Amino acid sequence: MNPIDLLATADGGLTLFRLVLRLGFALFLIVHLAGLGLILVQTFSPVGERRTKLGIITRKIGRFFIYECLVIGSIVMTVPFYWMVVTSFKDAETASSADPIWTPTRIQATVLPGEGLDMIPVHILGVSQSEVAGEEIATVVPMENFRFRRITEGGARITRQVPDPPESVMRVPANAVERNPVISFAMDNYLNAWYRPEESSRGQVNFFTYFFVSTLTSVLATTGTLMTSALAAFAFARLRFWGKNFFFYVILATMMVPGQVLLIPNFLILSNMGMLDTYGALIVPWLASVFTIFLMRQFFMTIPEDLWDAARIDGASRFRYLWQIVVPLSRPVFITAGIFDFLNNWNSLLWPLIVTSSPNRRTLMVGLQNLNDDAGAEFHILMAASCFAILPIVILFFFLQRFFIEGIARTGLK
Repeated sequence: MNPIDLLATADGGLTLFRLVLRLGFALFLIVHLAGLGLILVQTFSPVGERRTKLGIITRKIGRFFIYECLVIGSIVMTVPFYWMVVTSFKDAETASSADPIWTPTRIQATVLPGEGLDMIPVHILGVSQSEVAGEEIATVVPMENFRFRRITEGGARITRQVPDPPESVMRVPANAVERNPVISFAMDNYLNAWYRPEESSRGQVNFFTYFFVSTLTSVLATTGTLMTSALAAFAFARLRFWGKNFFFYVILATMMVPGQVLLIPNFLILSNMGMLDTYGALIVPWLASVFTIFLMRQFFMTIPEDLWDAARIDGASRFRYLWQIVVPLSRPVFITAGIFDFLNNWNSLLWPLIVTSSPNRRTLMVGLQNLNDDAGAEFHILMAASCFAILPIVILFFFLQRFFIEGIARTGLK
């Protein structure tokens, strides 16, 4: 067996993982013992040039230990994501294996020579007893003929992975089918997750619908939140009016109210307005955010008041000063607040589950929950769907992380 096939087995993958773990621990022990030895030598060395040089080395060792802690923390945080991605390429058998398999492995079935499908990968549709006592017959279809097609089932048009053409289905003795673990990056799980989520008498609602609803509602709600929060934050940061601090503290106090307490009042308000099961129900309640107001207010207070004096001399109004001077200077905090608000809307589950009933109005998280209920123990399908859900967030943070860190670092500074 070649090394790739060995890694595809549960024992091979586990052996590799144990080997890497032992080598890593040995290297960890050697480096730390060497660093501890240098620190002890520097501590007990007499004052002089040698101790100075050793002091520089120990400072570098201390910096190395800090970086090492950060690397270990990042590895601990990365392992669940790695496991999610790897599992999304497995099949049902390897994904539910008792022994952890750390590679994207699935069981590949092939028909032994002499059965008309010489060593061609096949998909097993089922195994049944033949008329001959004690002999089992496997119904198989070549993988190249096992495709996703739009079919009619139960009076609804849905997408299924079916034999295409139907004549490609063959019956062979079960003992002629050989099953071997192989490393594979086939996208079948992602296609199954994309087409499978929810089926009804009206047809099939797939992840494209969920993606569209989540993207539309999250973008609109985030945009509205940034606009309303900018107006409120500017008023609390720069305008002078009676009771400004009192009202600001009252608004901050609402952050102490659990969101679950507001579910019933918000639901009744939307019900009386006739907005249930609409896009408005997913957008309107989230057009304001106390945390975003607080974050922007703290950032606006760092902008010098001399800019307002100069703008007022030029005849600018407060509204023009806000949108033409303050907002461009506050790009980091807008991006930071936008990321937080977009995440809150994207990851929302309880509220969309309560206010929507139609499948084509449900968000991605609700669709993922429905898939979890339908798929049951099919972890490979769930992990593929989870990759769908997390991918936009990872891409968003990857491109905006510089502004995100800058916005957090500068908030509250004067």
